[in-house]
Amino acid sequence: MLVTGASRGIGRAIARRFGRDGAHVLVDYLRSDQAAEAVCDEIRELGGQASAVQADVRNPDALKELVGAVEERLGGLDVLVHNAAIGALKPADRLRVSHWDLTLESSLRPFWLLSKLALPLLSPGGSIVGLSSLGSVRHTPGYAAMGAAKAGVEALTRQLAVELAPDVRVNTVRGGLVRTDALHAFPEHDTFATEVEAATPLGSLARPEDLAEAVAFLASPAAAAITGQVLVVDGGFSAR
Repeated sequence: MLVTGASRGIGRAIARRFGRDGAHVLVDYLRSDQAAEAVCDEIRELGGQASAVQADVRNPDALKELVGAVEERLGGLDVLVHNAAIGALKPADRLRVSHWDLTLESSLRPFWLLSKLALPLLSPGGSIVGLSSLGSVRHTPGYAAMGAAKAGVEALTRQLAVELAPDVRVNTVRGGLVRTDALHAFPEHDTFATEVEAATPLGSLARPEDLAEAVAFLASPAAAAITGQVLVVDGGFSAR
């Protein structure tokens, strides 16, 4: 299987979760060789196999090379998880064109292009899982560009699910506010997190491991009849 943006945060938790099941995980990363190799070591300790592949998902040529690495190291692919995302957290009137392009090129475009490039390697019954967030459907401070990108991921999930059926299932996990280092990028992040946590029926923010469990479920035989869906993991926050 392949997980993009897997050297930290939610991607790391997803890679570890599949490693626990004995999967061979390709850990895609952007910058830190050391962090990616640490994740690979953790996967091996959990009983899985792992190797790290550096690829900037914004670069179409890098995505082709990434798919080539999948073919070389795995021979084929049963699960593709697109988690990587980079974006500018700014109000819409403070966004530059470069901010907008960066956000969509890292989060939305690779979900389409990587799925397209990897399709010949995906085995019948294979699964593609995207990652989204509540900013796709409701206002979140500074989330104009990323919210648009994540809404696009959810729309593309439905399109791909129909086009790739019945051989490949496509779903997305929509997380609420999650306790990762990325949380610190939000304006007044401590106050924001406290307010969201207080309004969450289950009483706490989601952990990266919570989203990883949802991804593992959607990719598993237990979800064989589920495709084109967005699974919300937010402790009930969006139900209020």
